Amino acid sequence: MSAVKDHAALAQAFNKDEKRVDWHDETLWFVRAKRDRASHGIPDWELLRETASQIKHNVLSNMHDYLVQFEGNALANGIKIHWAADAAEHNAIVLSILKEKGIDRMVKSKSMLTEECHLNDFLQDNGVEVIDSDLGERIVQLAKEPPSHIVLPCIHKKKEEIGDIFHEHLGTAAGESDPQILTETARQHLREVFLTRRAALTGVNFAIAETGEFVVCTNEGNADMGAHLADVHIASMGFEKLIPQRKHLSVFLRLLTRSATGQPITTYSSHFKKPRPGQQMHIIIVDNGRSIQLGREDFRNSLKCIRCGACMNTCPVYRRSGGHSYHTAVAGPIGSILAPNLDMKKYADLPFASTLCGSCSNVCPVKIDIHDQLYKWRQVIVKNGYSTKTKTAMMKGMTLALSSPAIFNISGKAGRLALKFIPFAVNNGLNPWYKQRDMPTPPEGSFTDWYKKNRKGEQP
Repeated sequence: MSAVKDHAALAQAFNKDEKRVDWHDETLWFVRAKRDRASHGIPDWELLRETASQIKHNVLSNMHDYLVQFEGNALANGIKIHWAADAAEHNAIVLSILKEKGIDRMVKSKSMLTEECHLNDFLQDNGVEVIDSDLGERIVQLAKEPPSHIVLPCIHKKKEEIGDIFHEHLGTAAGESDPQILTETARQHLREVFLTRRAALTGVNFAIAETGEFVVCTNEGNADMGAHLADVHIASMGFEKLIPQRKHLSVFLRLLTRSATGQPITTYSSHFKKPRPGQQMHIIIVDNGRSIQLGREDFRNSLKCIRCGACMNTCPVYRRSGGHSYHTAVAGPIGSILAPNLDMKKYADLPFASTLCGSCSNVCPVKIDIHDQLYKWRQVIVKNGYSTKTKTAMMKGMTLALSSPAIFNISGKAGRLALKFIPFAVNNGLNPWYKQRDMPTPPEGSFTDWYKKNRKGEQP
């Protein structure tokens, strides 16, 4: 990925390939349309959303009690529990577990938390080979790229590009792009990995306080293959993954995959409650800024997220800028309200990468007020002095214009004249709105002029 850490610059680089942008946009909108059909097929869809949101609200309001309950039940089940305050502690715990067993090769299923913690790089720097077993994750790992989507990690790659990657790393024929052949190649490659790795790491989709078990949802079964064949199973879990009781799981399973890919349910929803005889099972419960977010009233609802990716699939900005433009583990609208909590200065650009259209909030299965939080983050970022000088100057100029009717009218007239008689003054690369857009035809007059002419003497 580019060394430039700015959404606008990275999006501009992505937009240079117009055909890819169109394909990326259309593919994700196709997934969004599948989500709509799946949700419309359930009469109580809105009731499910509200129920899930309220369950999560209950968890966030009683987090301490549920964490203690989950820990006690998991320990009683024979699972080893670890607590990590941040990414560095999480990574150190994983490494210590592996070193204790003399393991230097591990298979890993999809886990956005480990992406957030940069676990792969850390382990490889410490002599541990990590193989991602999710097909999309394995593709981007071979390409030395991070995932661009939390559900569809290599959605930005075309099959021909995947064929080139497999030719380089897995020995397929040059130019091979048949999806069936590429999938079979990956299957054979990963089968050897599953059979030879003594340690497997999975994420956690849901952790049940009542029983001390956790649930992992996949469509490929790779998490099961890794966990069931390994001597050591490590599960990385953000503490917000808790739900109170097992009966609540059905609410989230009905929402999760319908929101993510339009499927009625994931192919595999696997429960892990206790290690099999001779196996070790570890759960690492991670904070990494979550407690800070929990304490921020305006932003705590973001911790309800179940990582379905629906907000990404519907977002007009994400679809046209690509996941890598967000330069953070979780991209899109939800990532843009999570990332500033971790580092407000580094991710100050992301809340502005939105039209605030509200589509993300409309599709969120747990009813997170995403677009409202994006707007609130903008206010926080500006007040803390992290907005760019250019944006700050523009906002001050807009404040001046909008607070003075005289300046507002003069500015409007000047803008119309410029668009009409010297369009090149606006239609150039110095105007960010001109990029990838056709500027509007200038109106003949202002709304104020029209109102005076057509509504003079009428009461508003």
